[in-house]
Amino acid sequence: MINKAANIYLIGMMGSGKSTIGEHVARELEMNFFDSDLEIEKKTGKSVNALFADDGEEKFRSLEQEFIDSGHPDMNAVISCGGGLCTIDGILNKLKQKGLVICLWASPQIIFERLKDDRSRPLLQVKDPRLEIQRICDSRKDTYLSANLVIDCDHLSIAQVAEKIINKARNLA
Repeated sequence: MINKAANIYLIGMMGSGKSTIGEHVARELEMNFFDSDLEIEKKTGKSVNALFADDGEEKFRSLEQEFIDSGHPDMNAVISCGGGLCTIDGILNKLKQKGLVICLWASPQIIFERLKDDRSRPLLQVKDPRLEIQRICDSRKDTYLSANLVIDCDHLSIAQVAEKIINKARNLA
């Protein structure tokens, strides 16, 4: 059962607002904040882009698995999960056992608008990023929508999304 200090895991596509909203929620609930990508970058000394380029996606996914298994506190943390982290076999169930899993859902068009000039996203360094975003969204949709709570973020402010998460966490405490 979720309690006041249970972790909150934010999942969803890159560009859905997980890090920005996660920091806001953590401050409001007086919890620690962790971004899985940043924690992996600290541990390896390499950017996510460099990890993908040098070691490949499979190695990166194994680092994400390590982070979930032992790279963050078991309680009192808000964790922004990399977009593909929850697609690793068995991870979504593990996250649900550890805490509350919330998907921040944004449409492919909104994500494209947010990320079209961002060169730090290795999966979008392709000829047609708009098409790639749609493909990734389609392939991950069922996993994302299996979260404990799904919030459609397309027409909500950061504060509005954060408020929904905070209310859900407090109602479960």
